[in-house]
Amino acid sequence: MILRLITVALCLFLSGRAAAQGGSQSPNMEKQFQPLDWVHATNVYEVNVRQYTPEGTFISFSRNLPRLKAMGVGTLWFMPVTPISHDHRQGSLGSPYACSDYTAVNPEFGTLEDFRSLVQQAHHLGLKVIIDWVANHTGWDHKWVKAHPDFYKRNAQGQFYDPHGWVDVIDLDYNNPALRQAMIESMEFWVKTCDIDGFRCDMGMLVPLDFWQQARRQLDSIKPLFYMAELDQLDNPDYLQVFDAAYTWTWMHATQTFYQQHGSLHSLDSLLQAYEQKPPPGAMRLWFTSNHDENTWNGSEYDKYGDMAPSLAVFSCTWNGIPMTYSGQELPNHKRLKFFDKDTIEWGDAQPALQGFYHSLLSLHSRNPALRAGEVAHRLPTSADDKIFAFLRKHGNDEVLVLLNWSRDSVTFHVQAQGEYQDVFTGQKIAAEQTWTLQPWGYIVMER
Repeated sequence: MILRLITVALCLFLSGRAAAQGGSQSPNMEKQFQPLDWVHATNVYEVNVRQYTPEGTFISFSRNLPRLKAMGVGTLWFMPVTPISHDHRQGSLGSPYACSDYTAVNPEFGTLEDFRSLVQQAHHLGLKVIIDWVANHTGWDHKWVKAHPDFYKRNAQGQFYDPHGWVDVIDLDYNNPALRQAMIESMEFWVKTCDIDGFRCDMGMLVPLDFWQQARRQLDSIKPLFYMAELDQLDNPDYLQVFDAAYTWTWMHATQTFYQQHGSLHSLDSLLQAYEQKPPPGAMRLWFTSNHDENTWNGSEYDKYGDMAPSLAVFSCTWNGIPMTYSGQELPNHKRLKFFDKDTIEWGDAQPALQGFYHSLLSLHSRNPALRAGEVAHRLPTSADDKIFAFLRKHGNDEVLVLLNWSRDSVTFHVQAQGEYQDVFTGQKIAAEQTWTLQPWGYIVMER
């Protein structure tokens, strides 16, 4: 637990430092790489292979592909598929983020051919596949430790180390050009061998920006890819010159504080404006209520947000950006999954209760041009702006109108919107000019 709490603390520290400094980047910062068109309409579903099925293998997970496709999933993000180091291993199985070989598969999950077949099956269904890439550090017995010890940083005593308190990993030295090239060639392996569609880059801001620039230039010559980074745009806007999308850690923490401490909507509104105004223009954000770190170390979305969790999922799927969901959220899963040991998601025999809920939202995001990432969301005035968060997404004649009651009270109100819409969940035709009543933490999503 300490391992991941330190990760969160580091992100908060970086956020505070960036805020104190007011940012060091020029407002004229421009993106150096443009995202692929499909990225604007996709959503990301994080796959925890170890915990997804009793077998915990690629083959057993593949049986869920048709269900996930039917749910509206667009992109599968697999947590690291590489083997795990044994030295300093935590728990019985270790952390997937302590790699021992960048160009091999964790035997716990199956074989390289199993994974290649899984990617092919996903592509046949129209799904994209990205893999977690842990470039900042490796496990203690990674094959490079003996073959290329100069690839690693050393402390004043000449020892391998990690400065963040992560006891099962050691940091790589990006001042070494040979390390950079070896890392890029390892990334190339997965593109060439398995035809993956991109990378989710773990703690991306801990790796020098110019490495990511170098890597993307070289990899794009093989196949244009989707790059998402585990960092927050408010903390590290310069990295969005290279990455297509980044996390919204600050928003995640702010909404948890809002729910638990009865905060004000004004503070959330100001934060969203800060995201929109932060360079570079065109940067995309990933909105989420859970992921592997959050679920294990801080609890499920219901532990953090209580009754607000469903409406935050609605927000994540309809605000400007890319929705991201975690394995089991469609159940819904209230269980904290163990990180270093086997702990299977308790699916049961019935269809997940929120399968239809996510189908409505994810399908809407992919089909309605108004929800393309990059299309600005417009807040709408209501007669209860201290409790109702209303906004409109618009692209040409396509519109999505969202009303969220972010309060503990039943609220009756009017919204400054006109015309007839269709309720996304019920299919019912609704006039926007009516008097609305939403129950505590209630929501309604409409399109036309």
